[in-house]
Amino acid sequence: MLDDPPPPAVGPRRVLVTGFDPFGGAEVNPSWAAVQALDGMELEGHRVVAARLPTRFDRCLGELDRLISAHRPALVLCTGQAGGRAAISLERVAINVNDARIPDNAGDQPVDTPVVAGGPAAYFGTLPIKAMLAALLAGGIRAEVSQTAGTFVCNHVFYGLMHRLATDPACAGVRGGFVHVPWLPEQGHPSMTQEQLVHGLTLALRCAVRTAADIRLQAGALD
Repeated sequence: MLDDPPPPAVGPRRVLVTGFDPFGGAEVNPSWAAVQALDGMELEGHRVVAARLPTRFDRCLGELDRLISAHRPALVLCTGQAGGRAAISLERVAINVNDARIPDNAGDQPVDTPVVAGGPAAYFGTLPIKAMLAALLAGGIRAEVSQTAGTFVCNHVFYGLMHRLATDPACAGVRGGFVHVPWLPEQGHPSMTQEQLVHGLTLALRCAVRTAADIRLQAGALD
């Protein structure tokens, strides 16, 4: 993890991957436990930079913006914990609302506020989530396409990321998205091991980097 990253040196293009610090009284966040293991990995001619975001509405997007400006990545994948889910969830859409069921790590609990005042109602991620889904399943990793990233800090970051990529000319061509991961076994069940999460995220990132156009694959939901 680079807490204060320098400007990127000449070399491989960067892939920025983020996780969150623990929240809600937990001692670990599986998103960061998995993501930090990817730092420095070389994927398809790109170098992975891993960073941890604070689980705080007031600070997470500022930190994400700083990381994007510092590393100028070709691709950004943010990750977060989704306790109760049994599979790695590839998020389809971020919505412009904060509606926190619990306080964040600063004690803030916004209800029915926008992530970005005056912003669009929603953004779709721009990663090839259907191709990523196929790669994960082929690699023996439980995976699904998710139609909701919630309304807590994860969705806040997902929406803020896509808004930055859509509105900042310096980010033209940069693709981004969000993935939720299950608990680790010590947190409860259903769960996945850290090794499974690291392997799954590696497969997903490799697919995302090398896939320009998504595939057509049924992955919808009835509810």
